[in-house]
Amino acid sequence: MLPDHSLAWLIAGFILVIVELLTGTFYLLVLGIACFAGAGVAYAGGVFAWQALVASAVAVAGAVWVRRYKKTMEPGRMQGLDFGQPAAFDAWVNKDTGQARVRYRDTLWDAQITGDIAGERGEVLYVNSIDGNALKVSKTRPA
Repeated sequence: MLPDHSLAWLIAGFILVIVELLTGTFYLLVLGIACFAGAGVAYAGGVFAWQALVASAVAVAGAVWVRRYKKTMEPGRMQGLDFGQPAAFDAWVNKDTGQARVRYRDTLWDAQITGDIAGERGEVLYVNSIDGNALKVSKTRPA
């Protein structure tokens, strides 16, 4: 039978992992794994001080890893599925400000055009981003 401390660590770990499934932050997952590490030390017969030390070390190492991982996933680095897709110029709304209508996914969209274009109906432009319900498009395909 499991010692009382290992059972408490396991219950805490499962609760943290279940709550993590609802939040999606990864930090609670790290804390849940740290609780499982504490449960392993408790099951092996380690005193509570060692259980807490191991759980703390795993939690700190995991939190540092999650923080570094999240920094590599900055919003600007992750592009949407529309990025780089072609859209066809339809008509100018306001040529001076670069506002136009473009046909994208068989629907007319408001668009903000960056750079120079000929402004001919059917001219191919490429989606750089989506800002609300307006596309930001340009003549050159983004890399």
